[in-house]
Amino acid sequence: MEPAGSSSAGTPSSPDTPVAPAGSPAASGRRGGLALAIAAYVGARVLLVAVITGVLVLVGLPLLLALIVALIVALPLSLIAFRPLRTRLNAEIEAATATRRAQRDRLRAELRGDEVSDGPR
Repeated sequence: MEPAGSSSAGTPSSPDTPVAPAGSPAASGRRGGLALAIAAYVGARVLLVAVITGVLVLVGLPLLLALIVALIVALPLSLIAFRPLRTRLNAEIEAATATRRAQRDRLRAELRGDEVSDGPR
C-alpha cells in the first residue's frame, strides 16, 4: 500500500482528494462501494480456492490435503489473476479514508469554533 496522499500515477495530490490508480474505475468513497469491492475480491479468492480444491479432489487427493494445497497455490495466483479487483479495492479504501479524514477535520474545526465552509460532502 502507498502512503496516504500519494497516487499511483506519480502526480501530487492533496491529502483530502482521493485519487484512483491509473486504469481503475473512480472510487466512490461510499460505504456500499467499499463493501461491494471487499465482497467481490473475497468472493473471487474463495471461488478460486474452491475450484482448485475440486480439481485436486477429482484427481484423487484427500479433501484436507487438497484444501491445503489449494490455499497455498491460490495465494500467489490470486495476486496475479485478480489485480483489477485488488486495485479497485485499494481505491475504495483510499476514498473511504479520505472521506473519514475530511469529516474528522471538519468536526475538529467545528469543535475549535473555526468557520467551516460547507463544501461538497
